[in-house]
Amino acid sequence: MKFLTIVNPFSGKRKSIQIFDKINPIFNSNEIELEKFETKFQSHAQELIQKTNLTAYKGIIIIGGDGTFHEVVNGMLTRQDKKKIPIGIIPTGSGNSFMMDLKLTDPIKAANSIITLKTKYIDVAKMYTPKNIRYSINLVGWGMVTDVGIRSESYRLIGPIRYTLASIIEIIFKKTRKALLEINGKKIQQDFTFIVACNSMNIGKGMKMAPNAKIDDGLIDVITVDGNIKRLRLLSVLPKLFSGAHIYEPEVNYYQTNNFSITTNNNDPLNIDGEIIDSTPIKVEIMPKEIEIFN
Repeated sequence: MKFLTIVNPFSGKRKSIQIFDKINPIFNSNEIELEKFETKFQSHAQELIQKTNLTAYKGIIIIGGDGTFHEVVNGMLTRQDKKKIPIGIIPTGSGNSFMMDLKLTDPIKAANSIITLKTKYIDVAKMYTPKNIRYSINLVGWGMVTDVGIRSESYRLIGPIRYTLASIIEIIFKKTRKALLEINGKKIQQDFTFIVACNSMNIGKGMKMAPNAKIDDGLIDVITVDGNIKRLRLLSVLPKLFSGAHIYEPEVNYYQTNNFSITTNNNDPLNIDGEIIDSTPIKVEIMPKEIEIFN
């Protein structure tokens, strides 16, 4: 049995190659061969999955983070032959938000789970932006969520705490933006601090942004924060993100839906699965149980 293995050497603390060497014997002892491909540049994983003959493999193993998973899913869902095979994730990223939902953030534990060959199907968010159709497995964020994503990249060397530090700094420099959110038959036009849509519960490093989210319920959870919230209020609410209690604050709104759209006056950048790519306007719809993963 052979698995196509995508190793992102730039993921997280750049230990993916060492992790591969640790987990390879686990697979070999179960008569599973890992055929390794190292990514060399951004979107390389997407390119590999688009072009590789997948019929020779039982599945795909990702040794990387949410960004690598994003690329692999986008590669698979844009193949001309529509071929899909199960995906397993060995987490080596900074946040590993998706794997936190599966409670498989330890690489060895994740490897031992994959060799059981048990799978489940998960939802994927299909996004229409001015230039692209793209797919998301974790989050779609606009406003401060994008600002935090941009700033946190500057602090990558300090590890996962960079998400909290970037959040605090962006609260201090708080920006308010106007948008039209269309959701569940309603049009909401107002100033927002941010809008974030989550397929999984966690974002960043352990922030339970969408505590009611499930990766296989056919819904995406949309959280909005009003633009008139004060900086001190935002700072007081920030710690509640780690428990999910923020959703009970009066300035926070929580929706579940299978589609929504965001329209803005400018082409504002978006945070998609932790990467700053594409821009508004954006229309999102859920593709229920679209991808099979090892769990």
